[in-house]
Amino acid sequence: MTNPMTERRQPEQRVTKQRLAVTAALGQVDDFVTAQELHRWLVDEGDKVSLATVYRLLFSMAEDGLVDVLRNPEGESMYRQCVAEHHHHHLVCRICGKAVEVEAPAVEQWAARVAAENGFTEPSHTVEIYGLCPICSAAKNGESTTK
Repeated sequence: MTNPMTERRQPEQRVTKQRLAVTAALGQVDDFVTAQELHRWLVDEGDKVSLATVYRLLFSMAEDGLVDVLRNPEGESMYRQCVAEHHHHHLVCRICGKAVEVEAPAVEQWAARVAAENGFTEPSHTVEIYGLCPICSAAKNGESTTK
């Protein structure tokens, strides 16, 4: 069985030591991280990889659907190894950053309809919904989160 994070997808995307290091690092984090945070972690682990290479690899992996990309409130891209193998969207907590993958068939239908109505083909889209997760919402309202 092949690992989709490391197999060659296109000729220009060789499986390099740097790609393997970035893939391994992403596999060890559950939350979204910035390229700078990932680069710092790699350097601390002794990997020799430039920040530019980390950005390039993350962009390539995102294009291939191997990593999810979100923008934090400051507009910076954040990355996480893609858990779902199908198209999905995210609910993101504005306080703690927790992200939940969700399917949204109504969004898919709406995007296809809007594209078709305007003569567009092969539509793609990204949807992130920001709010407060149950824990942060309860904390903000002074409620206990224990049951």
